[in-house]
Amino acid sequence: MPQARANPIMLSQYGVLNVWTYLAGTIFIVLLPGPNSLFVLATGAGRGVRAGYQAALGVFVGDSILMALTAAGAASVLRLLPMVFFALKAAGAVYLTYLGIRLLMSAWRPGPAQAHTISGGPGSPFRKALLLSLLNPKAILFLLSFFVQFVDPAYPHPALSFLILAAILQTCSLLYLSVLIFGGARLAAAFRRRQGLARAGSGMVGLLFLWFAGRMAFDA
Repeated sequence: MPQARANPIMLSQYGVLNVWTYLAGTIFIVLLPGPNSLFVLATGAGRGVRAGYQAALGVFVGDSILMALTAAGAASVLRLLPMVFFALKAAGAVYLTYLGIRLLMSAWRPGPAQAHTISGGPGSPFRKALLLSLLNPKAILFLLSFFVQFVDPAYPHPALSFLILAAILQTCSLLYLSVLIFGGARLAAAFRRRQGLARAGSGMVGLLFLWFAGRMAFDA
């Protein structure tokens, strides 16, 4: 019975350990601000709920690909081939810098500000969010180091354990992104009424993207 109290939903039979600890850690991780959630929020604010969910879908697909690569052993490849890791980091930093500069330019551009500039201008929110999610090799290393703590090494089908953990993480992420999208949509009306506020929002998001780019480029 001690095992049932520690893991009452009985995921231990599928190789998942300490599910409540994992859930608490997942919620904390999801709530941490990052470029993905910031982009979804900005898209919801600048282009509405539909575009916000397109961006959220891009994040979902990108994160799912990274989780699949993690389960397939991509983390080991990145460790063995550091040049690949640094190349991906550089590409991610460059893309974030590009988005940040575009947002800053839109904030200072003379004339009426367009609401959609806060999400980086026209273009597919899905593709932008997908690329933003995939250009983060650290996510693969992080997911492996996080997931492995909650997978029973004696369980014969670790891929199933990874799938369950990924499903929990993605569910929490989608719920949080939905909150951001609808919160951002409420900001859209304020942006439409106050062009100065729209420019300030674009500038703030641009500076944050440049900060994320700097962290990605220079953090160990």
